[in-house]
Amino acid sequence: MPKNLLLSVLFCCTVFAVSGQEKFSVKGDSLKRTPVKADTGYVNLGRIAGRKAAIRSALIPGWGQYGNGLTVYRGIKIAAIYTGGTLLAISFIQNNNKYHEYLTELQFRAANNDQPTQGSPLANISTAGLITAKDVYRRNKEVIIFSFAGLYVVNIVEAYVDARLSYFDIGDNLAIKISPTVIGTQSLMYGYNAFNPGLKVAFRF
Repeated sequence: MPKNLLLSVLFCCTVFAVSGQEKFSVKGDSLKRTPVKADTGYVNLGRIAGRKAAIRSALIPGWGQYGNGLTVYRGIKIAAIYTGGTLLAISFIQNNNKYHEYLTELQFRAANNDQPTQGSPLANISTAGLITAKDVYRRNKEVIIFSFAGLYVVNIVEAYVDARLSYFDIGDNLAIKISPTVIGTQSLMYGYNAFNPGLKVAFRF
C-alpha cells in the first residue's frame, strides 16, 4: 500500500512538471498547431544596411555610397558614377542630333524626288549613305540607353555589396602563408617521377 501511494504521488508530480514545447489552438473542428518562435535577439545589421544603401542609390545615384561612410575610395566611386553618366549624356545628345540631322535630310529627299537640300553639308552624300549613317546613330543611341541602365544597376549593386561587406567580420585569426614547395608528377609512359618547383599557399582561420 505505501508503495502504491508513493508511486501515485510521483506520477502526479510528473504530470504537473511536464510542459509542452508548442502551443495548440483549436479552431472549429480542426486542430491547428502554432509553434512558438524563440526570440534569439539576433539582428542582421549588414542586411539592413545593404537594403538601406540600395534604396538610397536607387533614389539618387551615389547616395548609397555616401551613406556607407565617405572615404577617399567611396568618393572616387561616386565621382566615377557621375563622370560616366555625364559622358554618356553628352554622347547621347551628339548621336541624337546627328540622327535627326540625317533623318531630316532623308525626309526632304523622299518628299522632293531624291533631290538633296541646297547648301546642306549632307548634299554630297548618297541616299544609301544617309540611311546607313542614320541607322548607325540610332544604334549608338540604343547602346547608350542600355549603358545608362547598366550604370544605374551597377551603382545600386555596388552600394548594397559595400554596405554588406562593411559588417562582414573575418576576425583577427585569418592568416595566409606562402612557402616554396616541390610538386611531384609521375610519367605513365616512362615510369619515372619528375619534380617541379612551386608555391604552396595555406590559409588559417
